[in-house]
Amino acid sequence: MSAAVKRSRKRYGHHGKRWKGSRELEVGMKGILITCNMNEKKCTAEAFNLLSEYAEELFGPEKQENTGSSSEDEAEEEDVEVALKKEVAQLKASGAKQQRRFQAMESGANNVIFIRTQNLESDKLVHHILSDLHTTKKKKSRVILRMLPVTGTCKAFQDDMVKYLTTYLESWFKTPNCATYQIAFKARNSSHNKRDEIIKSIAELVGKLNPSNKVDLTNPELTIIVEVIKTVCCISVVKDYSRFRKYNVQEVLKEEAQKPDAAAEKTATDQPEQEEEEKPTNQEENKGEEENGKKVSQENEEVKKSEEVKESEEVKKSEEVKKDPKDE
Repeated sequence: MSAAVKRSRKRYGHHGKRWKGSRELEVGMKGILITCNMNEKKCTAEAFNLLSEYAEELFGPEKQENTGSSSEDEAEEEDVEVALKKEVAQLKASGAKQQRRFQAMESGANNVIFIRTQNLESDKLVHHILSDLHTTKKKKSRVILRMLPVTGTCKAFQDDMVKYLTTYLESWFKTPNCATYQIAFKARNSSHNKRDEIIKSIAELVGKLNPSNKVDLTNPELTIIVEVIKTVCCISVVKDYSRFRKYNVQEVLKEEAQKPDAAAEKTATDQPEQEEEEKPTNQEENKGEEENGKKVSQENEEVKKSEEVKESEEVKKSEEVKKDPKDE
């Protein structure tokens, strides 16, 4: 192989690899974090289909930008210099990033993809999807696990997070607004944040915004989602987090376990006890029979003894009667 061919392959051989810096999750972006199980490519395809379907339903069809181009007749009439300038302007315009509704980005963690959103509210979209799946129980994906909206991002350092959240959380928790809440925190590829310290600092902040805000880990009205990936902190506040199984697309399809009626359960438990009280056990029956047997045998013995006593008295009297004539 010639040196020229080697240089050519070395220089241009990596064109198929994605340059992560141009399509990676960054501070300032909004979108949706989607987790999957070992198949990111298929997960991305499913995510685009699912999001596009429900986005059109909720927000209407996506508007396509028209770059515009002159007709052949107009191009013939223009001189070469004007046509050249126009073509350069069109190339610059088309080179700029198009404001597409959904864009797949590198999240910075395995089995997690980030779909950047433009001109829509990702929290409303995800809630709408999960609400429909919860109602219809219709399976629409195989590899997607959780869908977490990201309505705010900041640097993943505790001071930066508290500073950002001070303003961000006002819409939900600042007086006169108040709610029961919980904090769902997870860090990936990041070791400089301690979970307990982050949760404590956020809880203190929510308490300062309104003392009426209360923590509820069972069935909160709102859940503050904090997802840290490398140096980016993704944040959102969502409803129905427990009801929609932590925003898990697969789990939300399962039927909820029906809780038994308390009154019926009480009646069912009381009934056997009443039956047990009404009906004596076999042991009690046997015991009763034994006692009755003992009582009968005792009565028989008493009768027998009384008869023996009478007999002995009669014998004694007869002997006395026989003895008296001889004495005379």
